[in-house]
Amino acid sequence: MEFTIKAGAPEKLKNGCVVAGVFSGGELSASARALDKAADGAISTILARGDLDDKAGATLMLHALPGLATPRVLLVSLGKSDALSDKAYRDAVSAAARQLGASPAEDAAFCLAEAEVPGRDLAWRLAQATQILLDSTYRCDELKSKRDESRKDVRQIVFVTRAKIDDNLKEAVREGQAIAEGMALAKTLGNLPGNVCTPGYLATTAKKLAKDHKIKVEVLERADMEKLGMGSLLSVARGSHEPPKFIILNYKGGKAKDKPVVLVGKGITFDTGGISLKPGEGMDEMKYDMCGAASVLGTFKAIARMELPINVVGLIPTTENMPGGSAIKPGDIVTSMSGQTIEILNTDAEGRLILCDALTYAERFEPAAVVDIATLTGACIIALGNLTSGLLANDDQLAAELLASGQAAGDKAWQLPLWDEYQDMLKSNFADIPNIGSKGAGTITAACFLARFTKAYKWAHLDIAGTAWKSGADKGATGRPVPLLTRFLIERASR
Repeated sequence: MEFTIKAGAPEKLKNGCVVAGVFSGGELSASARALDKAADGAISTILARGDLDDKAGATLMLHALPGLATPRVLLVSLGKSDALSDKAYRDAVSAAARQLGASPAEDAAFCLAEAEVPGRDLAWRLAQATQILLDSTYRCDELKSKRDESRKDVRQIVFVTRAKIDDNLKEAVREGQAIAEGMALAKTLGNLPGNVCTPGYLATTAKKLAKDHKIKVEVLERADMEKLGMGSLLSVARGSHEPPKFIILNYKGGKAKDKPVVLVGKGITFDTGGISLKPGEGMDEMKYDMCGAASVLGTFKAIARMELPINVVGLIPTTENMPGGSAIKPGDIVTSMSGQTIEILNTDAEGRLILCDALTYAERFEPAAVVDIATLTGACIIALGNLTSGLLANDDQLAAELLASGQAAGDKAWQLPLWDEYQDMLKSNFADIPNIGSKGAGTITAACFLARFTKAYKWAHLDIAGTAWKSGADKGATGRPVPLLTRFLIERASR
């Protein structure tokens, strides 16, 4: 899908479809008014019949209106004109994307970005529209013997504006494209089955990404991890025939002396639970347990595509978690890279075991901040559902940055407490720390565990267990939190 920005009169456009907004009660947007005037009031007449619902995201496709060069006009409801929220705008753009995908139109003129959203400028509206429209074309059918040819997506989108077209607006469109491309990579990695997307596959993907962009990559093998003393990470890998990998990405877009932001992504490419075996129902979805790693790779693709002026390091500890004769057992004690010993009370709490060694490794980069991303706890789904990622941090300013970035990106997070009192729930009679806490506050105690390994720097943890993928009829990876992370890095780069 190609995007351009054009100043022009919508009523004179010859594109296969013109998309215009309508507010509640039939109130026409500026573009819709221009179209209606050229069509001798045909649009107003049709709306007066009540064919378009007032709810943001409702649509109505009109054909062959008199006086217009375009064969189709897609009207999209924006809700109340005095209450157009971020969500309502995104809902309207998403609805337009769906209808365009079902239309035979090969190109479209898009006028929805003219709608004023409180607190959001035109650049934000264009970036959001670009991201949503491009994301709507995503497919994961490479492993099907026959691909679905029924949907023919629009190939070209022209954003129509009355504003002066400057570099800021062009950059906004490029930003939306880059984020959508990063999300697509994260989605594909998540959606691929565990027999394809192995630790080795993630390493190969990282190498290809590095080759295509200005990124350095290093992949540590089992022997390298043994020399580093990564006993916690390697304990998880013991039950699998697939060799573990530790992937290090280095993007140097900033000044040489600038401290990097480090992103750490959990890369369990399939999680059976190990000896603490998960129930069989729904276990196929445990291929998504590497979505933290996928989001790091997707974010790197986005920032490299934008050539963002910032230094970023990506760390991806990756392995399978399998049962077997050599697998770790409940009651085993392992030694992490930090030297802290860990009592394994539940082998299904393995994500924190691989992350803790990666978080210790992150110290060597003297980071400006570290953010880990992990499908870590089912408790987070109980607490926040599937709409919001969990956020915990040892620095309130860093947490505030991530929360604001999530709001702006439409990829929201919610902060949970990381108070010292919760650390009392992590006690072992035989080791420095157990890998699970006492009953309750599962998301918080998991973060408390990780906090033991992050005292040398500012750190935040994103629990994406509820947001990384969808189940049911819409089953598939979401590409989150690539938008949040990319927006966070964009803001950091602009300091």
